[in-house]
Amino acid sequence: MRRHGIVRKLVWWKEKKIETDAQLAEVLSGHSIAFAYHSGKIENDKITYNDTREIFEHDGVTAYTGDLRTLFEIRHAKLANELFLTSFGEKRRMDETLVKEFQKLLTMNTYDARRWQLGERPGEYKKHDYVTGREEIGAAPEDVQEEMAELMDELQDLMQEDALTAAAYFHVKFENIHPFADGNGRTGRLAMNYLLVMLGHPPIVVHEEDRKEYYAALEAWDTKQNLKVMISFLRSQTVKTWRKRVEKLK
Repeated sequence: MRRHGIVRKLVWWKEKKIETDAQLAEVLSGHSIAFAYHSGKIENDKITYNDTREIFEHDGVTAYTGDLRTLFEIRHAKLANELFLTSFGEKRRMDETLVKEFQKLLTMNTYDARRWQLGERPGEYKKHDYVTGREEIGAAPEDVQEEMAELMDELQDLMQEDALTAAAYFHVKFENIHPFADGNGRTGRLAMNYLLVMLGHPPIVVHEEDRKEYYAALEAWDTKQNLKVMISFLRSQTVKTWRKRVEKLK
């Protein structure tokens, strides 16, 4: 049933024949808000859908009572989405420069004092080690440049694979490397979606309420190099992301 559902969504997406950034923006519409909300909330529970919608639609919020960092994160998610769209329109290939640009926009003005004092800057690979989770996954700072270059080289071969397989591999490898001092999750999810649309696949919302399964899929790669768990997770999230849109076309 799930396989049938994803096939229908892929057919619907391909029939749109999206070529320009304007066409992509029209098809995504509310998806961009949902993506920014869920992607941000996975790591920052203070983010709300209402604040995200207001910033995306009106470039500001009314009666905001949250902290400044959260406001910056939402605002910068909008800027990163704009870069996503223009890059698609320009047919930019996925490379280290684009990934750094995504991360810089997503994390501007949000690095904490400790990271800043250590010389960390948005848009630059990390200069120090940071604990990233239970398994303390992450490449050593001196190895990040080489490992990211290798991942981008691998992308050229991945382009011949099924889109979900390519996206899943890119995402687990990127998060395993953890190349930046902050914002790796949001950057990785945005870059993964860029790869998907460039491969003719609809972008995916990784829903914050499914974060437990999402983290389990990342851990399956970190501990066992098992990619199937992430592929299965992304397949289910594709169906969940686009179910209502496709059902309206019945």
